[in-house]
Amino acid sequence: MDKTQKDILHKTNDLQNLNLIVNSDSYKLAHEDFNLLGRNEMRGVRMMLEITKPDLILEENKIHSTIIIFGGANISKKSKTIEKINEVQQLIDINPSSKLLKRNLNRLKNLLLMSHFYRSAKEFSKLVSINNQNNNINSHVIMTGGGPGIMEAANRGAFEANCKSIGLNISLPNEQIPNAFITPGLCFKFNYFALRKVHFVMRAIAAVFFPGGFGTLDELFELLTLCQTGMKNKIPIILFGREYWDKVINFKYLADLGLISDDHLNLFEYAETPLEAWEIIKSSNISDKNINEEKKN
Repeated sequence: MDKTQKDILHKTNDLQNLNLIVNSDSYKLAHEDFNLLGRNEMRGVRMMLEITKPDLILEENKIHSTIIIFGGANISKKSKTIEKINEVQQLIDINPSSKLLKRNLNRLKNLLLMSHFYRSAKEFSKLVSINNQNNNINSHVIMTGGGPGIMEAANRGAFEANCKSIGLNISLPNEQIPNAFITPGLCFKFNYFALRKVHFVMRAIAAVFFPGGFGTLDELFELLTLCQTGMKNKIPIILFGREYWDKVINFKYLADLGLISDDHLNLFEYAETPLEAWEIIKSSNISDKNINEEKKN
């Protein structure tokens, strides 16, 4: 091999090595190294990002306070539930001995009886949004978990009022797709349930709980505990539809047993209509100033 060939080979090797250098993870800027950010050791950084990103965006959009709305993902508008009932009934006509299909039909009929909560959540959201949003300020902004059912209804009410609303989605094994009524740019996706909960309560001036399952109950007891212990200043916590809540949770029994004090029964109120829920919130006199002072802590 003559000198020219050796020079060419050396240059080729040099370029190949240089290419390996500039394309290696170690050469990437730290915030652009996704393999680094995904490591267990970087969990604290990821958690900080999940705290900071939504906070910055909500501040930029002048979201001063929120009303969080929780409720069942399976409670749909009446027409949609009727469609599902008809579909299952057709399957039963083909397979009348199926216990599973009959079970599904009974469940859908129960959900149909609760479809009025979808309408109420939408009406409440529209009422609140129209009364509290304008070009200069966004207070009492509706915030939901961003999914279907009652969450969709609440975001939809604000959407139909041409107002902003927020969705806090969560990354789940069965991927949750955001409903179509959240304000673009105000839908956030979380990896950590705990940090999602922080953003639910950070700006909350009130919370309305419609009938729901584990997720709704989890958020209810989380917020009741925060207010009970003084970790969050007392805000209106409204249980919508007393008949449902009285069947699901016997709060008085907890007080009678001495497991909670009688005063803790005053941490929440009941409402049957959107207007009644809104009047409870208005009468609480909690202002954006109260929320901003609490956020500093």
